[in-house]
Amino acid sequence: MRVFLIDKNKIIRIILVIFLVTSSLIYTNINRDEIISVFSVKKELPIYSVDTDEKKIAISFDAAWGDQYTKQILDILDKYNVKTTFFLVGFWVDRYPDMVKEIVKRGHEIGNHSTNHPHMTKLSQEQIIKELKETEDKIKKITGQKTILFRPPFGDYNDKLIRTCKNNGYYVIQWDVDSLDWKELGVEPVVDRVLRNVKKGSIVLFHNNAKYVTKYLPIIIEKLQAKGYKIVPVSELIYKENYYIDNTGRQIKREN
Repeated sequence: MRVFLIDKNKIIRIILVIFLVTSSLIYTNINRDEIISVFSVKKELPIYSVDTDEKKIAISFDAAWGDQYTKQILDILDKYNVKTTFFLVGFWVDRYPDMVKEIVKRGHEIGNHSTNHPHMTKLSQEQIIKELKETEDKIKKITGQKTILFRPPFGDYNDKLIRTCKNNGYYVIQWDVDSLDWKELGVEPVVDRVLRNVKKGSIVLFHNNAKYVTKYLPIIIEKLQAKGYKIVPVSELIYKENYYIDNTGRQIKREN
């Protein structure tokens, strides 16, 4: 029987070569953000809610597909002296520039909801910036105001999106109370879902063109105000600096 002796240093060199070749192949197929995402301990999260002792919440409306109920929503909000945030898609801004002006005129906040309503995680960093900037420019041209809040379409995000948004001056906003109004299940299911899940610091998601919005909105506002909740725009609820986000997406102010 022949015995083969292999030099220990040679084995180490072979392993090192294999590692370097494998690493090179991996790097050519994964961009920098994806590599960071894989090896990073801390996952980037948007703001789902805010940790606060105050009994205040934000309600928000995503606007992408229509304008049928927007004027009535604004009238209802006026009636109850409530200010909110409208997240607008770029093509909605193109179609309804006068309504964009009216939203701002009524004292409400406008957030960025992308230009074409894509799945943002499927985009490159350059494409993400384009989605942000095109809508930002359209809104600023109409209102004179720069948007600082971004809500990803479909709630779809990853580390790359959040880092890109931060680098371009945006807070990424999700929600912790989904009204599911887009399912058009009726008034009571929306009212029950919102009132059952809302708490201090909640961000509630509605849609401006939901079928029953003009019916459930007054009921929800009245009941929330009766419970002592103050309803504010998202930017008045969140912390702008000196904060961290826990693993549930709750934004928490750091102690000095």
